[in-house]
Amino acid sequence: MGQQMRILVAEDETIIGEDLCQTVAEAGYVVEGPFMDIQSTMLAYQKHKPDLAILDVQLGDGIVYPLAEQMIAEDVPVIFHSGQLTPDDVAIRFPKALAVQKPSPPAEMIANVQRALAQG
Repeated sequence: MGQQMRILVAEDETIIGEDLCQTVAEAGYVVEGPFMDIQSTMLAYQKHKPDLAILDVQLGDGIVYPLAEQMIAEDVPVIFHSGQLTPDDVAIRFPKALAVQKPSPPAEMIANVQRALAQG
């Protein structure tokens, strides 16, 4: 299969973040995270550019939009994982990104990860 795909997860709700990371890892991906704030997410991103990022829109220290814009500009697919915004809200600002409503069933999240990587 070659090198495993690396997925960065930013989620400030501990239980959701851990569950999301476990779901992604069980699907065979290398997971970095969960990161609870923009600063730690950005540091991890700069250290190892991921193949994909799953980002909660609102982290402990603010909105992830500027970081998401940087990732998308550098051709890293982004999936927004939010309980506050609908996929339509995200699509207006980030037409290339996918959006998943919280809570997301594991199978739905993995299907979106696979779709985002295929589009990537």
